[in-house]
Amino acid sequence: MTRPQLAIVVDTEEEFDWTKPFSRASTGTRHIPAQARAHEIYERFGIAPTYVCDYPVATDPAAAAFLGLLQAEGRAEIGAHLHPWVTPPHEEEVTTFNSWHCNLPPALERAKIVALTDAIERGFGRRPTIFKAGRYGFGANTRDVLIELGYRIDCSYVPHVSFAHQGGPSFAGTSDQPFRLDGGLLEVPLTSGFIGRAPALGPAIAGLFDSPAAERLRIPGILSKLGLVARSRLTPEGVPAEEQCRLLKTMVGAGRSFFTLTYHSPSLEPGHTPYVRDASDLRAFLASIETVLRYFQDELDGEFTTLSACLD
Repeated sequence: MTRPQLAIVVDTEEEFDWTKPFSRASTGTRHIPAQARAHEIYERFGIAPTYVCDYPVATDPAAAAFLGLLQAEGRAEIGAHLHPWVTPPHEEEVTTFNSWHCNLPPALERAKIVALTDAIERGFGRRPTIFKAGRYGFGANTRDVLIELGYRIDCSYVPHVSFAHQGGPSFAGTSDQPFRLDGGLLEVPLTSGFIGRAPALGPAIAGLFDSPAAERLRIPGILSKLGLVARSRLTPEGVPAEEQCRLLKTMVGAGRSFFTLTYHSPSLEPGHTPYVRDASDLRAFLASIETVLRYFQDELDGEFTTLSACLD
């Protein structure tokens, strides 16, 4: 039997206030060296995470130097992550709708992906082959541009989740395991699944978890409180370690074998995301990562890998 495998993907991006509208002026990346805190854990497990970097990170010499050294030492992979509101050309109005780059005119979306790709190649000395859409805003034009530019892996999909009610894409009905998209691009989705007494029920009723009407009626909360079924993700951001471990156990038990743990780079420094507001939150955040990795390795006989290894 193949051992379960887990890769780590870090959305490596600028600092901005998550409670305020998107702004082109928010481009700070001073938190990037704080990624060393997580590497104290990763080195104990022999893990090389994938840092999917956006334009402000790729064009900040200090940030690129820090992450580039990790890449050169084989301690990390570098990919691309598109936040359209801070990536040239700046031709669109900055709105929530336009923050999903799949909503942009195809030529503008392509121009932004090209600008990001070139910036990463300049900043890190290698052309990226791994891509993750900002805000999971992946569409058919995104796929075509990535294939044209030589990308080999995308990791934008969020299985069993729809952002359509917010103006974004829907990933309802998509696989939670790596698969090939039309054109040959390998999709390695974020790990999203279901826990509870009846997790197999989850995919059939996944729409309830994204329905404003169902939310008003508190249906997702009732299902969770009853212990019947709840949707969860593999992330230390807002998901307790115990729940992440349950998700892994449930999915491994159902025959799943590949997982990605994800978070945002600003969460490694207090004050940038809702998940880590102070030093106490940071300690808990790092402890959560280590607890989940330890459980995966020791209890599920899992092994750690990278996104690029999926191509082998």
